[in-house]
Amino acid sequence: MFELKGYQTRALTALSHFLTLARSGSVADAFKQAQLDQEIEKPIPYRPYDFGEMPYVCLRLPTGGGKTVLASYTVSVAQKAYLEQDYPIVLWLVPTNTIRQQTLDALKTVGHPYRQKLENEFGLDRLRVFDVGEVTQIRRQDIGRKTLIIVGTLAALRVEDTSGRKVYVNHEDFEPHFVGVTDPENRLERISEKDVQENGLRPEDIGKIKNSFANLLALHQPLVIMDEAHNARTKLTFDTLKRLHPACIVEFTATPDVSNTSASNVLYRCSASELKAENMIKLPIVLTEHKDWQAAVRDAVLTGKKLALEAQKESDFVRPIVLFQADAKNGEVPVDVLKTHLIEQLKLDDKEIAIATGQQRELDGLNLFSPSCPIKYIITIEALKEGWDCSFAYVFCSVKDVRSSKDAEQLLGRVLRMPYAKRRNSELLNRAYAHLASPDFSIVAKQLTDKLIDMGFEAMEVAENLLRGNPNQNDVFDGQDLSDWLVKTEPTFSFEVEGEPDLLLEAFDNVSVSISSDKTIRYEVKGEVLPEIKSHLLKAVTGTQKQQLSEQIEQHNLRVIVARAPSQRGEVFGKLPQLCCKQGDLWELLDSDAFLHWRGDWSLLDFSAELPNFNLVQTAHTFEVDVDKQKVSYRLADQNQAYNLDWVQSGYT
Repeated sequence: MFELKGYQTRALTALSHFLTLARSGSVADAFKQAQLDQEIEKPIPYRPYDFGEMPYVCLRLPTGGGKTVLASYTVSVAQKAYLEQDYPIVLWLVPTNTIRQQTLDALKTVGHPYRQKLENEFGLDRLRVFDVGEVTQIRRQDIGRKTLIIVGTLAALRVEDTSGRKVYVNHEDFEPHFVGVTDPENRLERISEKDVQENGLRPEDIGKIKNSFANLLALHQPLVIMDEAHNARTKLTFDTLKRLHPACIVEFTATPDVSNTSASNVLYRCSASELKAENMIKLPIVLTEHKDWQAAVRDAVLTGKKLALEAQKESDFVRPIVLFQADAKNGEVPVDVLKTHLIEQLKLDDKEIAIATGQQRELDGLNLFSPSCPIKYIITIEALKEGWDCSFAYVFCSVKDVRSSKDAEQLLGRVLRMPYAKRRNSELLNRAYAHLASPDFSIVAKQLTDKLIDMGFEAMEVAENLLRGNPNQNDVFDGQDLSDWLVKTEPTFSFEVEGEPDLLLEAFDNVSVSISSDKTIRYEVKGEVLPEIKSHLLKAVTGTQKQQLSEQIEQHNLRVIVARAPSQRGEVFGKLPQLCCKQGDLWELLDSDAFLHWRGDWSLLDFSAELPNFNLVQTAHTFEVDVDKQKVSYRLADQNQAYNLDWVQSGYT
């Protein structure tokens, strides 16, 4: 049986607690209390979004946190804590058709980790999984007697005009479900004149309940699970969900909406540090900047080769894979140029390279986890197939500007997953690696930080887990210590701008100012960028550049804080008592050698082993536990109420 990680268990516990409270009280109060019980100091207020007392919450887990398996456990949690149904209907919504098919395949495969909990909870013969295109197979006798899970995309439901859309269309196969249904609350959609024109219905059918899948859902109020929910926070989405009259909605995302108009009700947050502690992801990320793409590619290959040598020492099979992001056809380094460079310049074997683009799908049908698979290098352009997941990917190398690449976030996520969710013996295999073609570490660090924050990392977590790599790697067999991969100097912030130099900055000891031949001004700040220095630098830019530079400086200062020793950060170590011995008028620290030198005749055997002043007092307290309204309370019971167990026959002497 698949075992949940600690943070996953905590997420489900928080959800169960919230739903239990919501079932007997206000959803807003339950949401606040559930946050307080997690020791969240400042609970965020609940936003109902016109759903009234229907629970609508979000579980936030960073990329690699196992959101899908957590979603499968959510079904039984909601069923027990909130839904008044033994066998609920579940609408499982995903962002794309690719992920829909992958989720569907997993939930239909007996014994798959995504399905395991559902089978154990409801029974193999009491669980049915449907694609949204198979819903006409749902039988009336199955409802209430089997748990039904329908997997689809939000796009299939999200429309303003419902006429002509399959999930909203009148279908004769659904007619048995609506026999005898009266709908006094007017929740169900009626047949309109437009439906008559498009679907061949009769004019006298106008106003009758539509025999549609959407109405079937609204009739039985499903549990709605939403994957990657940050893509589904628009008014149209809310209106679409209201049509279905769900009993409860649970969102899963790494980056919840935090805007003033459509922020998610985040019930539980998991940090990237928690994922690292559970061995779900590789951290830290060693980021190395290079002056040109050839150097970036070369060192990415060398990193892969060195990791392969480390992997040979592991008990589990691991084949480190390097993931390259090439330019499009009209770019400087398209796929064919990059592959030719790998083969001709770096002498790699063609059989070890696979191309994964829209036209070339050389990964299809390959099992990258198999020891017989030769692939060590993968070249892609935009993004690998959604849901592609191989924890053997260790090194990410991009020859294009990461800032302008919307796919860098997804590709970087590919190298973060830990093989077998198990910590490796070699510390080098517990890290991920990124080689980027940019001569300025401050710039690429800012770009990568933004991408990691988009993946669910906190800013301080990025600073703690983003290390600067050494761009001067030698050959794989040079005997270089692997610890030399890191740059150990204090972080340096650099910034280039056109215009006149600010000479006042030269007054600061840690700032250097230089002017290039093309009149570009370069400022370099070693260590912390002080507020006075920051103020001068911000004067050199305007508009959005000022905001970007400010964020870049903040992220740099976080890296400086992480790099410094506690004493450099001003932290005072707690005072420890020290045992001393008085020699004449002086007190000196006591150690065993000195003491025996001073008291050569002293022996521990001369002293009794008894402890005359030591008493062991055994005490026991009895607590009274009660239920007061909706809360469990406990207090120390009165002595008269406590049972005296001294006279109870125990069978022991």
